[in-house]
Amino acid sequence: MNYFKRFNYIEKFIAWLLDKTNEKQFLIFASVMVGLSSGLAAIVLKAFINFIRVYLVEGFFFEFDFKYTYLLLPLIGIGITVLITKYFFKGNLNRGASNILFAIAKKSSFLPFYQMYSHVITTALTVGFGGSSGIESPIVSTGAAIGSNFARTYQLSYKDRTMLLAAGAAGGIAGAFNAPIAGVLFALEVILVDISLSAFIPLLIAAASGALLSKIILNEDGLLYFSLKQPFNYKNVPFYVLLGFLCGFISLYYASFFEKIENRFKAVKSNIGKWLIGGIALAFLLALFPSLYGEGYSSIKSLSENNIGDLFKNSLLFQHVTQQWLLFLLVLAVMFLKVLATGITLGSGGNGGNFAPSLFVGAYLGFAFAQLLSLIGIQLPGSNFTIVAMAGILSGVFHAPLTGIFLIAEITGGYELIIPLMLVSSISYVIVTYFSPDSLDIKKLKARGAVISEDKDKSTLRKINVRAMIETDFASIHFNANLRRMIEIVKQSKRNTFPVLNNHKKLLGIIQLDHIKEEMFNPELYDKMVAKEIMRKPGVVIDVKEDIFMIMQKFDESGQWNLPVVDGETYIGFLSKSSILDKYRHHLLEGV
Repeated sequence: MNYFKRFNYIEKFIAWLLDKTNEKQFLIFASVMVGLSSGLAAIVLKAFINFIRVYLVEGFFFEFDFKYTYLLLPLIGIGITVLITKYFFKGNLNRGASNILFAIAKKSSFLPFYQMYSHVITTALTVGFGGSSGIESPIVSTGAAIGSNFARTYQLSYKDRTMLLAAGAAGGIAGAFNAPIAGVLFALEVILVDISLSAFIPLLIAAASGALLSKIILNEDGLLYFSLKQPFNYKNVPFYVLLGFLCGFISLYYASFFEKIENRFKAVKSNIGKWLIGGIALAFLLALFPSLYGEGYSSIKSLSENNIGDLFKNSLLFQHVTQQWLLFLLVLAVMFLKVLATGITLGSGGNGGNFAPSLFVGAYLGFAFAQLLSLIGIQLPGSNFTIVAMAGILSGVFHAPLTGIFLIAEITGGYELIIPLMLVSSISYVIVTYFSPDSLDIKKLKARGAVISEDKDKSTLRKINVRAMIETDFASIHFNANLRRMIEIVKQSKRNTFPVLNNHKKLLGIIQLDHIKEEMFNPELYDKMVAKEIMRKPGVVIDVKEDIFMIMQKFDESGQWNLPVVDGETYIGFLSKSSILDKYRHHLLEGV
């Protein structure tokens, strides 16, 4: 009871604050609240995963000394996730940044309330029981939902709602890694495509709040953290450049192969079928390569400390391998198979994201690259290359080079490797965007018919819901209606344009009031002339499925301000160029 009373006092305080402060002042306060809440969500998710692993997996399953019990654990975790998703969240997890971008573009930055906790529950079950995916993307989705629903509760504008949504994402990343700068940059590169300078302040405050909470509550073991063992040597720059090219092409492989795996699972109609296929496939992979278990941060740390033997100690086939060349090939195999394991985990119904897997792939690539050169006689600092390649793959997979650079800089405790980080991340990003201009999230967004562009004009135009702007109050005229009937329709209408339709509502032509003025004042024609004789065929028609850019092009080329809209051949209504321009100006005024 005391808890609810305290919560009510907080609600009253926030309402009082909203009344006593201006918009900018309240937004600063809201950013702190959203950042703290998102950081707390990251901490809760990590704690939940740790609880499952310590008390359920290790404390229950391993207590009976079933050596290979863990092979079936992902099947259990994904199965529970599938059931919870189906019966509690209506079968929809709203997974990934593409759903956040879709909400910004098409849903006025509104995210469902249940998204504030659905990802925490389902991701903890998936990853806690060994699903091979990451927790950062779900944290981003949770933080974004927290920001969106905070803004909804206090009826903030679309602009402020979008800003708090992004602030929640920044706070989540900052809390997950204790990396506030990376949180801000992730929000800028992935969530917001064009912002004003003033937008930095709420993002910075939210990220700092999330990171501060993480630093207070989580110890170093709960975070992905590295201590550099060797300083940067400028003589290794050529090798870092080569590593950047490798990161670019491996990132392309990651995005392409992951997409294929997801599509294969989408083709399976049965949820039970997906679950069984995914669980059995993961069990087989884990039997050979145990380091694919979970998000993989422990194996990344083992690589950075050159403890390769720990990666295969529970493998059915490879636990006693000592030959360096074979170990190199096994590390390479794990790198490629991590994408498969992640695709299987998410495709079969588990929850998670690609953030941690991309860091995993990067670490294995960097280590394998340094080990290969070592085997042929060129000695390189393996831990440095392991760490730097993580930024390269993250930059390539997410199209977010600044996030990659500063995330790794922050989790290594300094900027000693800033030069190789910049080289590898930028080269990887350039290669990926040359061959594949759209990231995984943007591809998904395009498939749903909504894209956010870095061009502010294009981005603003895409936010316009064309279907909602179709005007249907134009009085129609039957093609066999005589002039007398047409005059009656004109008298009752406030419009000057009249679509001419047949019995099946097919658009045959258009009659403008100016076109029939002379005939209207000639009573002799009232019963002789019919609509099909005086109508004019529409020169340009808009199909309801066309995007806003094609529509605006038709307005410009025709010189018309009102154009008819059809669905196939069926008449629906008219679109007004002036209405679209008014909506465009409205979005610019409210835009981020």
